[in-house]
Amino acid sequence: MKHYIDFIHSKNLTQATIYPYLKCDVAEAQVLRHMAEALMSGTDECNVLGLLENVFDKKEIAILEYLPKIKNLLELGWVVQSGFGTARTNEMAILELLNANISLSLSFLKLLEDGSLNLELPEISPYEDHLEYLKDQFLRIDLLQKLSSSFQKVPSISLSRTSHRLKLLEERILSRLEITKTPMQVQTLIKENALNPKEEIIFFALLKEEYSGSDENLRDMNSLIDLVSQDEYERIKNRSLLDEKSTLVEKNLVDYDEMLSPFGGISRTFFIPEDILEVIIHPNRKKKTTKITLQSLVKEQEIFEILEPKIGLDEVILFPKTKETLDSLLKQVDGKVIARLKKWGIKEKGKGIDARIIFYGPAGTGKTLTALGIAKSLKKPVISFDCSKILSMYVGESEKNVRKIFDGYCEIAQKLKNNPILLLDEADQFLSTRVSSGSGVEKMHNQMQNIFLEQIEKFEGILIATTNLLETIDSAFSRRFNYKIEFKKPSLEQRVLLWEKYLPKNAVYAKPHTPISLAGELAAFPLSGGQISLVIKNTAYKVAARDNAVFDKEDFVEEIRREQSGNFDGEKNMGFQS
Repeated sequence: MKHYIDFIHSKNLTQATIYPYLKCDVAEAQVLRHMAEALMSGTDECNVLGLLENVFDKKEIAILEYLPKIKNLLELGWVVQSGFGTARTNEMAILELLNANISLSLSFLKLLEDGSLNLELPEISPYEDHLEYLKDQFLRIDLLQKLSSSFQKVPSISLSRTSHRLKLLEERILSRLEITKTPMQVQTLIKENALNPKEEIIFFALLKEEYSGSDENLRDMNSLIDLVSQDEYERIKNRSLLDEKSTLVEKNLVDYDEMLSPFGGISRTFFIPEDILEVIIHPNRKKKTTKITLQSLVKEQEIFEILEPKIGLDEVILFPKTKETLDSLLKQVDGKVIARLKKWGIKEKGKGIDARIIFYGPAGTGKTLTALGIAKSLKKPVISFDCSKILSMYVGESEKNVRKIFDGYCEIAQKLKNNPILLLDEADQFLSTRVSSGSGVEKMHNQMQNIFLEQIEKFEGILIATTNLLETIDSAFSRRFNYKIEFKKPSLEQRVLLWEKYLPKNAVYAKPHTPISLAGELAAFPLSGGQISLVIKNTAYKVAARDNAVFDKEDFVEEIRREQSGNFDGEKNMGFQS
């Protein structure tokens, strides 16, 4: 107990072995010493008013000037208030303490016993690299998280040790930064964007999540705001740190995903964008010119949509003859085949794979899905343009914007090594037979078609156009396409395969039904593949909302009848995949 004896008998308190750990002034240390001495007489709880009168020999109004010292000792965690509830120390009025009873905390008693808090940090030295610096910052976030978690409950005595360690760490970080000569890229980002201390904490918290690969711990708004808030008022006020106009979001240091919460609201999950991570993780890498991506090019064009191929052509259920034609097509646009054609002089050198293809057939027969399957097989991205929107989107400028489709594609293709496939969905109005009437609308339509014909003629790359009716296509267009592939409604055998493919595998089915038996029975209804996937999707949503989420045949039959009766449009949403 030498540290206890040293503390209560030191003539100069600043020379006591534990004094450097206290982080308080001499007057506050005198209060602690008086309370430590009282332990020897069996007194472990002191009245604040009497304590201050005894330590400072002051009476009445003069004693009030010492009340802030008691509050500071509470905040440091060296003393605790008897009956201390959920209220935080910083929320207390100082006068509340006047007649309160306090006692020494377990942390202070351990300090008297051990002579230290076992919180010594390594010697101050410059940061060798950004990883050393981030390690300290991530430890800081851990400590802030512990404090935040403890504050949500009844504050514990051990909280003081965490608070003290946090202060020591923050002082150490600043000291090390002062003597570090190597530029720290993350610090440069913070200074360039003038982040305040709270924004800095949020940024480091998200950076810690990126390094740890976590997706749940500190990414939601409430968890981040709790790190920088001491009370409910601050929580409300600090939400502005992550809103649309905040520095972090506006300067693209932080981004977020939105999702529907179980209670109907929108929740946000925050993260640090890839380009910012790249700068921090690889600070010594020479800055390259901005990487050109399909996403950025499509965003510039504003007319295309990127479609992501999820399944290969071998997974698409089609008529055998259609599948055979498509397999033949893939072989002909294979890189090795193109190389031979160039060698033989059949194909011009310098040109890549090119093909102009029409998919025709009823809606929901898998035309778009097949286009995506081809793209996946060729390992190419797909950009799509909905041709049905050309007139409504660009009234009075339709001819100009037909050119814009192809000029936009050419611009994208020139900037990317892997040229995307251009998918022209619902291209009926472009391809239909031209009319000879002299009305202004029909003249505009004919002019639009002429431009389309001209652009098809000189198109380089892979173009796939989808249409419902081949017989209405102008013969001039028909000649410009290398391949014309028909899509028919699925046969009974194919409908069985489609039902088997799309029926939920992990769901519960009412006895005696199984996915296999249901597929055989439901295939009797003459639906297209798109209709089958949509019926299953809508049925699944209906069943999932029940307490007893069990699929019955009648659930599917009811949705099939709704589809067949045309009560809702099943031909515009064919993208459901199980």
